[in-house]
Amino acid sequence: MRPGPRNLITDVSGLRVGNARDDALRSGSTVLLAETPFACGFNVMGGAPGTRETELLAPDKLVQGVDALVLSGGSAFGLAACDGVAAGLRAMGRGFAVGPVRVPIVPGAIVFDLLNGGDKDWDENPYPALGRRALETAGADFALGSEGAGTGAMTQRWKGGLGSASAVLEGGITVGALVVVNALGSVTAGQTRQFWAAPWELGDEFGGLGLAGPYPAAHEPSPAKRLGEATTIAIVATDAALDKAGLTRLATAAQDGMARAIVPSHTPFDGDLVFAVSTGAKPLPDPALDPFRLGHAAACTLARAIARGVHAASPRPGDLQPCWHQG
Repeated sequence: MRPGPRNLITDVSGLRVGNARDDALRSGSTVLLAETPFACGFNVMGGAPGTRETELLAPDKLVQGVDALVLSGGSAFGLAACDGVAAGLRAMGRGFAVGPVRVPIVPGAIVFDLLNGGDKDWDENPYPALGRRALETAGADFALGSEGAGTGAMTQRWKGGLGSASAVLEGGITVGALVVVNALGSVTAGQTRQFWAAPWELGDEFGGLGLAGPYPAAHEPSPAKRLGEATTIAIVATDAALDKAGLTRLATAAQDGMARAIVPSHTPFDGDLVFAVSTGAKPLPDPALDPFRLGHAAACTLARAIARGVHAASPRPGDLQPCWHQG
């Protein structure tokens, strides 16, 4: 397993990502899309999710492809970022054909960042405009850290952020991850700067500090956020041809990556969610073993992306937490 050329989810050929942020709001939105609709599944393991149009991703539902996925700050208000993306896609002629009408399919998920010190006293919901702007900036290269939906993200100790990583497997299949790290738990061990994700680091992509051990016999971090203030939301992607059932399983396997990188994960206070998408560009070389390999790769890549998001966070006036680089 090695990183792709960008070490971003866009190493899965055909995918693009766009970010938009509002520094006064201390929040933003992130969009993932491709030139054509892509298959998608999802899994939720947190107790407080905020989502839009996820039910249609179940394997037994009619729609077989989505036009874009949205990750956004703003709690329930942030789901409106999907409206801006849908409007932009419709203007491009994209969407599910219903007679002469095009209906873009845009599932989304949000994190809670309403108490991070930004100006939330708006007259009009800012998230549709943020979603539309993120769509318009989408490309193969994009910034990590305090960008897009990770603009106002926090964790138990460090400022959170937007992370991404990729892995190219033996045989040429690519797996990528995109994540907004806004967790109740800690991404580093105890009072150290060593990431829990260190066993899966490739090179020095998030500092190269190595393993965090020896570990305490019982790691019991105290919650630093209140109910509903957390959530880590992610997308894992591959160019391997998987249907909705296979992608649902891939999303489930990728949740292991959260547990490897954030302690604790999947709490009642988090809305931890993973989307899984496939561009379908490459057949599975070994249909019996490759789903197993893909699940492992997705978990490893998501763990790395989580650490990279926190590692890349940058300081801004009014921050309530230090950045990892300031530790």
